[in-house]
Amino acid sequence: MDLRKLTLLSIAACFTLAYTGCKKFTEVEPQSQYSLAQAFSSVSNATSAVLGVYDELSGDNGYGIRISLYYPYDSDEGIVSGAIDNGRRGIGRYQLQVSNSELTNPFNQLYRGVEKANLCIEQIPLMAQYTSGTEADKKELRRLYGEVLTLRAQFLFELIRNWGDVPAPFIPSYKQENLFAPAANRDSTYDRLIADLATAKDLMPWRTEAVRNERLTKGAAKALRARLALFRGGFSLRTDSKTMERRADYLKYYTIARDECAEIMARRDQHTLNAVYEDVWRRYVSAFTPDPAGELMFEVGAGGGNSNSDSRMGNYDGPSINAASRYGTGGGGVLMLPNYFYAFGNLDTRRDVNIPIYAIGATNLKSLRRLGELTNGKFRRDWRNPLLPGTVLNVGYNWPIIRFADVLLMFAEADNEINNGASPAAVAAFEEVRKRGYRGNEASIGVTPTGKTTFFNAIVNERYLEFGGEAIRKYDLIRWNLLATKIAEARANIVQLRDNTSIPQYIYWRNSGEEIQYFSASPFTTAAVPSPTTGWTRTDWRQHLQFIVNPTTGAITGASIDNLPLQDGIARFFTPNKSELFPYTTAILDTYGGRLKQNPNY
Repeated sequence: MDLRKLTLLSIAACFTLAYTGCKKFTEVEPQSQYSLAQAFSSVSNATSAVLGVYDELSGDNGYGIRISLYYPYDSDEGIVSGAIDNGRRGIGRYQLQVSNSELTNPFNQLYRGVEKANLCIEQIPLMAQYTSGTEADKKELRRLYGEVLTLRAQFLFELIRNWGDVPAPFIPSYKQENLFAPAANRDSTYDRLIADLATAKDLMPWRTEAVRNERLTKGAAKALRARLALFRGGFSLRTDSKTMERRADYLKYYTIARDECAEIMARRDQHTLNAVYEDVWRRYVSAFTPDPAGELMFEVGAGGGNSNSDSRMGNYDGPSINAASRYGTGGGGVLMLPNYFYAFGNLDTRRDVNIPIYAIGATNLKSLRRLGELTNGKFRRDWRNPLLPGTVLNVGYNWPIIRFADVLLMFAEADNEINNGASPAAVAAFEEVRKRGYRGNEASIGVTPTGKTTFFNAIVNERYLEFGGEAIRKYDLIRWNLLATKIAEARANIVQLRDNTSIPQYIYWRNSGEEIQYFSASPFTTAAVPSPTTGWTRTDWRQHLQFIVNPTTGAITGASIDNLPLQDGIARFFTPNKSELFPYTTAILDTYGGRLKQNPNY
C-alpha cells in the first residue's frame, strides 16, 4: 500500500464517535470508525469530527502539562523545580538537547491537530447541507467551520512561537505532493491565520447564543486574532539573520489587535471581568463551573482520567501536598521566584492567588514554605471538591488559553503603541485590570503614567502580575525582546532581596486550626521580629536565600538549583539569539529528511 493511501486510511480512522477531551459536553462511547465520506455525511457526524480536532489540544503532550507547564519556563516569574535533565528541566534551564522527547511529542501532536483541522476545513464546505440544508443545519455547519479555522490557528501559533518558521500545511495530507514540506516563513503563516480568523469570527455565535461548554465562540476567535496580531507585530528570532527582529510594518498588526479588542470590550454582555480575581480560579476553574462573566474565553477541556485527554494541573504544580492528606498528593513542580512574590504591592490580592505560601502535610495542616521554594497557585488540589471525579495524576482542570483581562491589556498595549502614548481609553482598560487586583483598596493602585515608554513599562509589569502561572510571561518577553533583560533583572533582584535587611530574615508562625497564624501582623515586611515565646515555629525567609556550603560535608543550606545559588541557576544556559526558540529534535529532523533547517545557533 502506498503512503498516500495509508495516510488517508489513518485520517479516516481519526473520526470516530468517541471524543474525550471536552468532558463536560460529550462523553460518547466509541461505536465504530468512519470513512471520510461518512464523517461528513451529516451535521452530527461533522460535529463529532470537529470535536476530534479539539482532542489534540488535550493530554500530557498538549495543554494538559507539557505545553502549559514545561514550555513557559524559566522566566523572571517562575521556574521548573529540580535538577537539570534532558527533559522538562532541560527546557527550563535552556540546556535544550536535540534528543529531548519533551519537544518531539508535543510537536507531533500539534501537527495531528493541524491535519484533523485541515480535513474538516476542506470537507465541511463541501457538504450538501452547508449550502442547501435547513437554516439550522447551515448555521451549525458555519459555526463548525469557524471553529476548525480557529483551532488550526491555535495549533500553528503554538508551533510558531516555540519553533519559529515551521511547516504550515493548509490542505489535508492526502492532497499534498510532499508530506514533509520545508518550513514556511512565519510572517506569511501569521498573515494567513489572521485572515482565517477574520473569516471564522463572523461564522461563530457569541457566548450567550450557544450552549455553554468548552467549544469556541466569537469572542474567543476575536481575542485569538488580537493575540496573533501582536505576535506578528512583535520581535522574534529570525532564521536568516539569527537575531531578534521586528518587521517595519508592525503597527498594521497592532491596529488589528486594538480593533478586535475594542469590539470585544464593547460587548460586556458577553465578556467582562469577574469581580473577584480569586473566584476565577477557586469558584470556577477548580469547581468545574462556568464563570458567569465569560472572563474565561477559551479553555482546553480536560477529563477522562488519562494521559491522552486529561490534565495534570494541581498534581504537577500548585502547593505541595502530602499524599496522606484528604486532598491527595500533588504540587511543587513549578516554583515562583522570590522577586515575583515581592513584585506585588501589599494590597494586591493577586499575590496570594498566584503564589501560595504554604504546603499541606499528612494531617491536613498547612505549613509555611521558605522564600526560595514558593510554588504557583492558580491550580490547587486543596481548592478542588474531593468528591468530584479524578485520579492521583489527573485532576480534570481545564487550561485557560485566553481571559478577558488579556483583552483589556492587549487593547491598552496596542493603543499606546499606535497613539504614541496612553489615551484615556487605554488608561481605563489598564486600570480596570489593576483595580480588580486591588479590590477594596482601589485608591492604592498608584498613578498611571501616560507617556509611551512609561505606559508600556506599566503594561509589562501589569501583565507580569495578572498572568502568573498562565504560560504567558515568557512569550510576552520574547515578543517584546525583553527575555534576556528580565532574566538578568530577576537574578539581580534576588540578590538584592537576600541582602535587604528591611525584609524579615525569619518568619514565626503556628497553626490556628489547619491554617497559618503569623506572630507579626505584617509577616513579610516586618524586618526585626523578637523571638516569641514557645509555641511558634521559625521558618527561614530571607535567610533561605543565603547560599551556604558546609566545607566539611559539602551540604548546602539555602535555595539552590543544581548546587548553585538560586539566582545563578535560573535559566542557567539561556543564550540570547538562540534560546528564544526550541531546537528541532533529531527525531523531527530525521522525519523531514533534510527539508528542515535547524534553528539558529543550535
